[in-house]
Amino acid sequence: MSETSVDAGRDRPRGVAATLHDVASEAGVSLATASRVLNGSTRKVAESYRERVEAAAARLGYSANLSAQATAKGTSGTIALLVADIADPYFGQIASGVARAADEAGLIVTIAITERDPDREVRLVRALRGQRPRGLILAASRTTAGTSTELQRELDAVAASGGRIVALGRGVDDVRTVIIDNRAGARALAAALTGLGYRKAVILAAYAGMRTSDDRVEGFTDGFVAGGGEPPRVYRGGFTRDSGERLMDAALTDGLESGTLVFGVNDVVAIGALAAIRGAGREVGADIALAGFDDIPTGRDVTPALTTVRVPLEMVGQETLRAAVDEDWTIDPAALELSIELRDSTPAR
Repeated sequence: MSETSVDAGRDRPRGVAATLHDVASEAGVSLATASRVLNGSTRKVAESYRERVEAAAARLGYSANLSAQATAKGTSGTIALLVADIADPYFGQIASGVARAADEAGLIVTIAITERDPDREVRLVRALRGQRPRGLILAASRTTAGTSTELQRELDAVAASGGRIVALGRGVDDVRTVIIDNRAGARALAAALTGLGYRKAVILAAYAGMRTSDDRVEGFTDGFVAGGGEPPRVYRGGFTRDSGERLMDAALTDGLESGTLVFGVNDVVAIGALAAIRGAGREVGADIALAGFDDIPTGRDVTPALTTVRVPLEMVGQETLRAAVDEDWTIDPAALELSIELRDSTPAR
């Protein structure tokens, strides 16, 4: 196979960005070969040419024009990921899984934060639509209110321009969906804990209408009552550590007898509750038991270690990326398998 180089780009003025022509000339290959290497073509290029092109691009400081690529191809090499709060380890681990799988697929991830604000989510989708993403992953918390007309209009526009919509959880119609069975996981946790002898419980939840929280509250309540426990008291606030501390303070003020189990609808809320329990001079474990959901690393490091439901969050992120880019995608059950992790925060009664 022979290569024909194009005109050299060595004499471009200082401060002018290198072009694809410059890279091809520097590498001594055709423009077509340089384009296949640097613009994500599926056509195979000999390894020796690939190395030469990549080395030339590095020397010249060349970067691909993503906007031009998106115009030419209809979509870009980017994946748009919307999360509620990147500081929340739940979303951070999902984002890590998406980013890792995207890197393996040669794609770039753009992350936007909705702050659980429906209007902000609409604005972000509208802005991201201008990038013509290959896929848009809605990983932010969904509500029972469903998709607004404005959001649906923006999602339809993304799909019309060639981007595939993927939703993590129920609440968005007619798109590929990756569902974590929060209700079943919480039910299994409650069954395990009533099996340890717990009969009184308090739930620290997010506000009513937040689908993930509601599913976990309902599942835990069903499992706890079915296991012989009393219907739990439910306190509602947010999904944050500070909310967990405030709700726990309220429960303690209302009165909490020794041997009560506290279930935070996620580990972050449970860790906030742990601080409040200690702040009140009570003991976590032998006095007030504590459990969470998600199995973030911090929950294993606190003392006592937190009982929880393990969600393989990075695998879930990888699965949503697969759903966005694989034409013949079928869900991988192993990526969504939940397990109960019983630790020292819930000793047997």
